Amino acid sequence: MKNLYINTRFFFALIGVGILYVFGFFFSPFVIVGHCILLVLFLATMVDYLLLFLQKEAILAQRILPEKLSNGDENPVKIDIRNNFGFPIHCKIIDEIPFQFQKRDFLIERKIEAGKNTLFQYVLEPKERGEYHFGALNVFTSSPLGLVSKRFSFQKDAHLAAYPSFIHLRKYELMALQNEFLLGGMKKIRKLGHTMEFEQIKEYVPGDDIRTINWKATSKSNRLMVNQYQDEKAQKVFILIDKGRTMKMPFNGLSLLDYSINATMALSHIILKKGDRAGMMAFSKKSENKLAADNKSGQLRKISESLYNIKTDFSESDFNRLYQEVKYSINQRSLVLLFTNFETLDGLNRQLKYLRGIAKNHLLVVVFFKNAELQSLIHKNPENMQEIYDEVIAEKFEFEKKLIIQELKKYGIYSVYTLPENLNVDVINKYLEIKARGIL
Repeated sequence: MKNLYINTRFFFALIGVGILYVFGFFFSPFVIVGHCILLVLFLATMVDYLLLFLQKEAILAQRILPEKLSNGDENPVKIDIRNNFGFPIHCKIIDEIPFQFQKRDFLIERKIEAGKNTLFQYVLEPKERGEYHFGALNVFTSSPLGLVSKRFSFQKDAHLAAYPSFIHLRKYELMALQNEFLLGGMKKIRKLGHTMEFEQIKEYVPGDDIRTINWKATSKSNRLMVNQYQDEKAQKVFILIDKGRTMKMPFNGLSLLDYSINATMALSHIILKKGDRAGMMAFSKKSENKLAADNKSGQLRKISESLYNIKTDFSESDFNRLYQEVKYSINQRSLVLLFTNFETLDGLNRQLKYLRGIAKNHLLVVVFFKNAELQSLIHKNPENMQEIYDEVIAEKFEFEKKLIIQELKKYGIYSVYTLPENLNVDVINKYLEIKARGIL
C-alpha cells in the first residue's frame, strides 16, 4: 500500500457526494443518491486498485545517461518506458535529478498505449564540474478510471561526472581542418607564407603560389611544377590557466575559469589534430595540474582529467612564480597561451615584467575578457542622467582595456580580448592564424 496514491479525480467525486448529503439534509432523496454514488465510487476504486496492483512488472522504465556530462552544454537525458498493461495508461514521471540544477518542479506527463514503448528526453545544462548524483526515477501510473495511482521506482542511485566541455569538439575540428571559423560569418584565414617543412613536388594548378615554382623539376618534366609545403608539426603549445580570484567572475552561470577550462579543452583538441604537442598548467599562488606538452594518443584524455579538478582558490595570482616555472620547465621556444583577466592598466603593469620575461623566450598570447555588462551599457541609448553616467564609466573601462592591448603589443605580446561566449572560437582562431603566418 506504500506505493498507492489517491488522485484528485477521487477527491472531486468525494466532494460531489458530500454536496449531495448537504442537499439531503433538506431533501431526503439526495441522501439515497449520495449512498448509491458512494457505493459506485468505492467499487470503482477497488477495481482501479486491482487493475494497477495485481500485475507484476507492469511498467518498465530506464533512464539512459551519457557517459559523462559536458560542462556548460546541453546534455540530453533519455527515458524509456514500456507499458505492459492491457490498457492505455497515463504516466507522471518525476526524475530525482541532481540538486545542483535546482529543478524542484520537474514533471513530465505522457499517455502510453497498451504494450507500447515511449522514448523521450529532457536536457540538463551543468554549470560546474564535479560529481552529480541522480536519485530514483519515479513513474506514477493511472488506469483509464484515474481514481488511484501506483508509483514505480527505478534506478534509485546513479552518479555522473561533469567534465570540461567536449560536446562541440567535433564541430571545431571540422572547421579548423579547413582553416575557417564561424565568427559572425565564415572567416577564412589567409595563408601568408609557408614553413620550411617540405612535403612534395606536384604539378602546378591555378591558384598555387607562383613563388613555389620548382624550375629544376619544371625543366626536367617539361611541365610547370611547384614545391608543396605543409604546416610544421610537433610544435609545442602550452596553455596556462590563471585560477586566482579574478577568474571567479560569473557570466551566464559559468565563471571565467570554467570558460577558460572549456576553451582549453577545445583548443587542445585542435592542437593535437594539427599534429602539434599540447601541454597545460594552472596557477595562482603556486603552479599545479602540470602536464608536459605531447601529442600521443592519450594526451587529450590526460588534459581532460587535469582540467576536471581545477578550482579557484580566491588568491592573488603569483606571476613571478609562474615566470620561474615557465623558465625552468619549458626549455624550447613554444606558443604559450595565458588565460587570465586584467581589469585595469595598473593591474597589468604590476605583472608586465613577468609577462615580458616569458615573451623573451616564447610566443606569448594573453587571453582576457570583455565585461559583458559594460558592453551592454556602452551600446545602450541613455535616457536619463544616471544612464549617461553609467555609459561614460563603461566607456572609460573599455578604453583602459584597449590601452592594455596596446601595452602588450608594445612588447611583442599578442592578445585575445573577447566575450566569454566567444572564447572558444577566438582562441582557436588565434592559434590557426599563428600557424598560418608561421611566426612560431
